[in-house]
Amino acid sequence: MKQPTICPRFEKAISLLSQRWTALVIYQLLSGTQRFSEIQSAIGISGKVLSERLKDLEHQDVVKRKVIPETPVVIEYSLTEKGHSLEPILREIENWSQLWVPPVTE
Repeated sequence: MKQPTICPRFEKAISLLSQRWTALVIYQLLSGTQRFSEIQSAIGISGKVLSERLKDLEHQDVVKRKVIPETPVVIEYSLTEKGHSLEPILREIENWSQLWVPPVTE
């Protein structure tokens, strides 16, 4: 029996979203425009990794970066239309996790 092939577009989308921290960065930005430090402290990610993820998401047109020329310079991140279109998917994952993922105990 021949195995069905995976759609290359689906594979690329899963590859993007499955990069460590990427979905959490997008999820964090669903609440609105934020500065680098706000995102970093909210999800507990290192500055280096966050910078890499934001650059990649900007390159993929999921996140937009806005530079505000003040002293010091202010940089804000927000979701593009493409980024906002991921909201229903992330909300469904959130709903699924509430039903099926056991609570984290520390």
